Amino acid sequence: MGWINGGFMVLEPSVLDRIEGEPRLRQVPIVVFTGKDLSTQEDARLRRVAKSVVIKGVESPERLLDETSLFLPRVITELPVEKQRMLEKLNSSDEDLVGKTALLVDDDARNIFALSSVLERRGMKVLTATTGHEAIALVESNPKIAIVLMDIMMPQMDGYQTIGVIRQNPSFGRLPIIALTAKAMKGDREKCLEAGASDYLAKPVNTEQLLLAIRMWLHR
Repeated sequence: MGWINGGFMVLEPSVLDRIEGEPRLRQVPIVVFTGKDLSTQEDARLRRVAKSVVIKGVESPERLLDETSLFLPRVITELPVEKQRMLEKLNSSDEDLVGKTALLVDDDARNIFALSSVLERRGMKVLTATTGHEAIALVESNPKIAIVLMDIMMPQMDGYQTIGVIRQNPSFGRLPIIALTAKAMKGDREKCLEAGASDYLAKPVNTEQLLLAIRMWLHR
């Protein structure tokens, strides 16, 4: 059963089949809320259509509230005090970051230094790669990598190709990969998700937005 409230839509996956052909709903942000253990193919399909996928669990109410609030920023201040505190705790705590390993893939040393500094200050361990081939090798040899930040515009093997190769291995089907691109053009988000990215952010990267995205993916 799906429902619409204040401009966003929270749906069970089966409802997507009924709304994909509705032009009037194409601009409505969709958050999928499901208790099903999704396969890699199901997860990829849902993320092409939905803005986010929340798996039901112990902390899923907080995740659901957080995800929907991203699309309704003006409503946050109107939420009950306890709900505002719930969001503040989820979005400001580094608990989900400390000790986790991130792989940062970028051919620009300045970007690597800047983003590495941000993540290390939050207690994360950072591995770096300057080419797609290096990134693939690191992912395959380091099982502790919890999330990948992937620059899209790289020479030789670009981010799209690199993500595609990583996703070919079923073991990395659910590894969070956030695509970063300097060219924020129409259709970029869809192209990144189709390539296998979990999320998409445009450069120059907003630090708080990046940390929010990382917290959400590591909080799953």
